[in-house]
Amino acid sequence: MGAEDANMLVAVEFEVFGQVQGCFFTKYCKELAEELGICGWIKNTKNGTIVGKIQGTKLHVDQMIHWLSNTGSPGCKIQKCDLNNWQYLSRLDYNNFSIRF
Repeated sequence: MGAEDANMLVAVEFEVFGQVQGCFFTKYCKELAEELGICGWIKNTKNGTIVGKIQGTKLHVDQMIHWLSNTGSPGCKIQKCDLNNWQYLSRLDYNNFSIRF
């Protein structure tokens, strides 16, 4: 993908591993997603990870992936972020970003 693909709409599912629950990870993720214009959802899992799906322009999704993989919320310790099911979209499936329970 080159620079011309930066505005293409993409979607990807993610799972973040490490000490990522109990540190407001989902709240900070939602705030960043809204700032970047990312749609989708995020939630805690019973096995201590965080999963979700993000959609938006390739440029903004890449910025979000960097945050999910490296930065996270204050106090969290990210081990890794797995990405699955990359897709190109003709339109977004979601119209906002939500925290699921």
